[in-house]
Amino acid sequence: MNVLDLIGRSEPLFDADVSRFEAELSERVQGGRFLVIGGAGSIGQAVAREIFRRRPKVLHVVDISENNMVELVRDIRSTLGYIDGDFRTFAIDCGSVEFDALMRWSGGYDYILNLSALKHVRSEKDPFTLMRMVDVNILNTNRTLEFARAQGSRKYFCVSTDKAANPVNMMGASKRIMEMFLMRASLELPISTARFANVAFSDGSLLHGFNQRFAKRQPISAPRDVRRYFVTPRESGELCLMSCLLGENRDIFFPKLSEKLHLITFSEIAVRYLAALGFEAHVCATEDEARVRADELIAAKRWPCYFFDSDTTGEKDFEEFFTDNEVLDMERFESIGVIRNEPVFDPARLERFVARIAELKAGGVWDKPDLVALFHEMIPGFAHKETGKYLDSRM
Repeated sequence: MNVLDLIGRSEPLFDADVSRFEAELSERVQGGRFLVIGGAGSIGQAVAREIFRRRPKVLHVVDISENNMVELVRDIRSTLGYIDGDFRTFAIDCGSVEFDALMRWSGGYDYILNLSALKHVRSEKDPFTLMRMVDVNILNTNRTLEFARAQGSRKYFCVSTDKAANPVNMMGASKRIMEMFLMRASLELPISTARFANVAFSDGSLLHGFNQRFAKRQPISAPRDVRRYFVTPRESGELCLMSCLLGENRDIFFPKLSEKLHLITFSEIAVRYLAALGFEAHVCATEDEARVRADELIAAKRWPCYFFDSDTTGEKDFEEFFTDNEVLDMERFESIGVIRNEPVFDPARLERFVARIAELKAGGVWDKPDLVALFHEMIPGFAHKETGKYLDSRM
């Protein structure tokens, strides 16, 4: 199955830019010591592969998912093989004492790439998962930034999201706040980041769910009115690596919009996906109809689908990679735009944020409105889109 066909493209986005800068990328990788945090997720694995294929001195990968880490190693060994450099994986949490010990033992890294994140909009559905989002997306970033600064790393890279531009959900807002902390850190440590769109078939994504539903002979459900940009896993790895190695301090990389990259609905992809597998998409009127008729329709080479209009919390009506107030460099690369940032941040506001989170945790219990109010304080004009409905209530 050709992923590019499914997302409405005929060629990869970044081939020309990667080819143009390959010598520089390879030279820096071969002379470098790399730590990839969150390296067992879909983007993290893609980044680890891009580094490994260029034969680094050291590539250490950290992630809490033991199973996905095993798959990363199997995937690399089965395709790229082996290198002379030190390649190791560690199934630990970057917020743990075990991680602290690893950092002391390691001798330091030239490049630290942080891909760990709670990425789902639905993760704001309860105050407990939402607080973990704050920990993972913001506070752990601060912890690992401090390690990078203390060790004298050449660059710290942290992945952001298109949803950080004019955020309407707590996930996007958490990444926008993270970017503020990155600006503060940039006074002492070179940093860069990337905002990009949905990664097609990444773990936990709706398209990954298509694979799961097909394997389990279950209906496919998707919004018909939500249009999104998509990149492939390899493209996500290339964009992150180029931002890390080629980006200047405080740069945010993003894919340029062009005839290569355009919006497509999830329901369109579902129809193409099923056709590629030899099935016709059969649109059902309700979730119940799709569930009840699954065996009957599948036997006739028609796959039950339920397409609906989105009405859940935090769904953005359109996608954007930058705001009107951000300064752009659209000339440096063919298919990558760059947001050029000055170190603009409010030190007192950042300290209040950390103190307020500590205060809420010390109280032993907190509510979602506590965190929403704090996010509004951090991001004036934050247009949080709350409908009271979440994707967990959908098939």
